[in-house]
Amino acid sequence: MPESLWRKLSLLALSAFFINIGIDHFVNPEFYLTIMPPMMPLHLEAVYISGFFEILGGLGLLISRFRKISGWGLLALLIAVYPANIYMAITPEAFPDIPIYALYLRLALQFLFFFWAYSLTRPAFNPSNNYI
Repeated sequence: MPESLWRKLSLLALSAFFINIGIDHFVNPEFYLTIMPPMMPLHLEAVYISGFFEILGGLGLLISRFRKISGWGLLALLIAVYPANIYMAITPEAFPDIPIYALYLRLALQFLFFFWAYSLTRPAFNPSNNYI
């Protein structure tokens, strides 16, 4: 598969992931409220704000002009929501329906998403000296 096709498919997949998760923040805020660490303020507001920025970042990935800033924004968002993943891992009794291995897997997967967002938002060199 040519690199540019692979890159475009990866961008579409990452974009779809963030857009869908962002929409889910508005459709299913109860779940996201349960994973908010108690010490964080403004739980409902944070759920909606993070959902909004996930949608915005996902859409931005599809527009080459906004891809870099969207990628950096999504990286910042992934860092900002990481405490929720840590909270889930250290309080597994609060999430009895989720296997403990899945709670720890979330911690590791976050780094995969860091890498994915970062690597896809860098300009890709095209042999014809054009950036995709």
